[in-house]
Amino acid sequence: MKEGPDISQIGALIGDPARANMLTALMGGQALTATELSGAAGVTLQTASSHLAKLEAGGLVAQRKQGRHRYFALADDEVGLMLEGLMGFAASKGFLRSRPGPKDPALRKARVCYNHLAGDFGVRMLDRLVADGDVTVSGDDATLTANGESRIAAMGIDLGALQRQRRPVCRTCLDWSERRSHLAGSLGEALLSRFVENGWAKREKDSRAVRFTEAGEKAFLALFP
Repeated sequence: MKEGPDISQIGALIGDPARANMLTALMGGQALTATELSGAAGVTLQTASSHLAKLEAGGLVAQRKQGRHRYFALADDEVGLMLEGLMGFAASKGFLRSRPGPKDPALRKARVCYNHLAGDFGVRMLDRLVADGDVTVSGDDATLTANGESRIAAMGIDLGALQRQRRPVCRTCLDWSERRSHLAGSLGEALLSRFVENGWAKREKDSRAVRFTEAGEKAFLALFP
């Protein structure tokens, strides 16, 4: 009997087209109902419920109840990072959707990857933080330097609160459209939240795309030229 992790079970869960579409829909970081996910997957509600039960049993999604409604979200950061990594690998091997939609340019520029900023702007941000000596990167690991701590504090982000979380403050995530890494971890989430709070950017409805205002884009590019 073979020993070690059994990736075939995870592969089977993700490999089904309907379940893959559901997981991709949840990459926007929002909790969705079974009805919404059935629409994203193009299946009936009954079929969607069956798929969600399998995804939940496999530890890929989690559900919570609010009143009479049940909402589903990715189980944790690790699932989001795994999915984005798979998207990057698929794109690098030429496995792309056959009919790109009109929102593709917006998604490539700036989008939500579970809870942090991805796309050109996400990669640009990490590149600048590394170039300025605020973050050091070694493989998938990223570390906030003392200089970076000062920069983040100056932006009004509570670094102590980030450090008290169980997940890493910084880590890299392979960007499927740029084929390079962007910033994940609790800092990546905090930065995206700050951009939205400042009115620099907002989520597009029914999309993972993040739309920066003219003033917001100017402010972002001043910070991360």
